Formats: sequence, C-alpha cells, structure tokens
Amino acid sequence: MLENLLRTQLYQEHILAGGQIVDFGGWALPLQYSGILEEVEAVRRRAGLFDVSHMGEIIVEGPQALSWLDTVLTNDISKVVDNQVVYTFMCYPHGGVVDDLLVYRYGPQKFLLVVNASNTQKDWEWLNQHIIPDVTLDNSSAVTGQLAIQGPLAQEVLQKLTTYRLDDLGFFRFADSVEIAGVPVLVSRTGYTGEDGFELYCRVEDTVRLWQEIIREGEPQGIIPCGLGARDTLRFEAGLPLYGHEISQEITPLEAKLGFFVKLKKQGDFMGKAALVALKEKGLSRRLAGLTMVDKGIPREGYRVFNSEGQDVGYVTSGSFSPTLNASVANVLVTADSIQEGTILWVGVRKRRLKAKVTKLPFYQREAK
Repeated sequence: MLENLLRTQLYQEHILAGGQIVDFGGWALPLQYSGILEEVEAVRRRAGLFDVSHMGEIIVEGPQALSWLDTVLTNDISKVVDNQVVYTFMCYPHGGVVDDLLVYRYGPQKFLLVVNASNTQKDWEWLNQHIIPDVTLDNSSAVTGQLAIQGPLAQEVLQKLTTYRLDDLGFFRFADSVEIAGVPVLVSRTGYTGEDGFELYCRVEDTVRLWQEIIREGEPQGIIPCGLGARDTLRFEAGLPLYGHEISQEITPLEAKLGFFVKLKKQGDFMGKAALVALKEKGLSRRLAGLTMVDKGIPREGYRVFNSEGQDVGYVTSGSFSPTLNASVANVLVTADSIQEGTILWVGVRKRRLKAKVTKLPFYQREAK
C-alpha cells in the first residue's frame, strides 16, 4: 500500500505534477509524469529535474578518515583532492559489491559518502562494523534533500538562480554553501544520465522551494520533471551500472568492466583486494557485454542468453527499448568467449529465441564540449 511507504518532501509536488507514484524500495516515488519517452528526450535535448532525496548520505570525519576510507573502498582515496568527487565500490572479502557510491572530499578529515537508497542501512551497518578509532560516522540521510538537474541546458537554467559561476565547476567537482534560489546548497557537477548536469544537496526542508524555483526558471528552456523510468533508461543508455543488476554481492566490478575504479596497485590493503587480485590473475570467466536486438522484441532482466550452438552463456542484467537509439538493447553477463563485438547471440524471450548482436558499450555517449 502506497500510504505505508516513505515519502520525500516533494511528494505533493509529484502528485500536483501528475506523477505516477510507485513503490521503489519502500519509497513512494514517481515512475513518470508526462511519459518515459518524453522525459528521456527532454534530458537528452534540453533539461530534466529529478527528485533523488531518497538517496543516502553518510558523513565520515576524523584524523584517520582518509586512511580508513582507503581500506574499505576500492578507489584510491589518497589521490583525491579537496572539492573532488570520485566513484568507487565497497566490496565484500570475496570481491562482490556491498554498494557503489560517490565520495566527496571536503578535506583530509571530512568526506561525504552518497550511497544507494536501498543499501543505506546495509552500508551504514557495514561501515560501523569496520570502524576504527579517530573516525566518526554520521548518517545524515534523513535531514538531507537531493535534486538532480540534467541535460545540455542544465547549466543555463541553474545559472539564472545563482551568482556562483558554474563555468568554474569542473566535472566531478563540487562547491559547498552555494546559494541557489536563496537556498544554501552543495552543488556537484555529477549525474546519472550521461548528460552534463548537477546534483544539489540541501536541507530537507528547502527541497520544495528549490524544486519549484528550478521548474519555474527552467520553463522557458523546456525543463520538465522526470521520474524513475527515465532515470533508469538514461543511465542504462549511458552505460552506468545499477546495483542489483550490473553489480551485486555476486557480481564483481571486474566482471562488470568497472576495473578502472578498483585500484589493485594502490598502497595498502582494502576489503576484497585479495579476491579481486586472484580473480584477475586467474582470468575472468564471465564479463558484461552490450546487445542490440536484430529480431523484434525487448530483452528483459533475467532472460537467458544463448550462443549460436544453443548453449546457455549468461543472462540479461538490464534491458529495454532505447528511445535515444530507437532500438531494443540489453546489458548481459555472459561467458568471456561471447563478448567480442559483432558476435551473434540469442535471447530467450518466452518460448522463442531472438537474434541479437554484441555491441560496444556504452550504447550512448554525449559529445564533449
């Protein structure tokens, strides 16, 4: 029942905008407003606004904060500079993923971790299980709101609401205490769509005002509110992983072709390192690949994948119709000998097997400025 679900401060705004509310991991959130295809097009061509206040935020502080994070995260946190954001993983000892997250460095003794909503409690418990002296954790999820404005016109819209020069904010960099529409905001040049854009963190009580002002100011540029459906399609087209699909407790970052964010040669040990080193040395038996359907049909999560000899070689991790490409595509986790570009594979759709072709990932990549 929707009335028993958690709600962000923007729930009434979603209702007023015609949002189709669904249960998303215990949260009442909009799947779509005007329609997934229209919302995807808006983000690719103009700008879209997302409520992502359900995401988790954990503050890590203390004299040992930096060195400790390097023992629980796969990326090299020692190389991160102030006001930089990095993407990384927390891994289990066997190499599977606890969660993927963003790390914001304020300074050597203060960091913000932004984690997946469905994993916030699990991540909080995991971090506390491995905490050391001189490090403190603060789960600030309940008091933090988050919006994402994404698309080629995102900066133009947002610049109207602030005197801060957004041109000065580089990719995966952030600025704290920036006033936007009169609201103090941490503004970050990051996103989950494959487009340029910003993620905005503010006090939870300020999210409604911030949302309303961005929609009002962006109306002439064609900005529209966007839901979970568009967000998933956009991230999928852009080759961005989703926890529980491309990565999970059973799927390592190396198998998901995300080894760039796993620094096996960084100084010191980190959780899961030994298992990931062993996996790499042994050789991967399965890898993530992209598929474009040749036969008509939409590949869905969990569908089995077969080679030309009829052998079961893996399964679909994410799949849908891509409005940007005007094609049905899928991410598949398949045997390592099945990932060569151009290879013909077959997707089991109900009682049929539909022809598909291995395609280079990501499916979509925006042109650099």
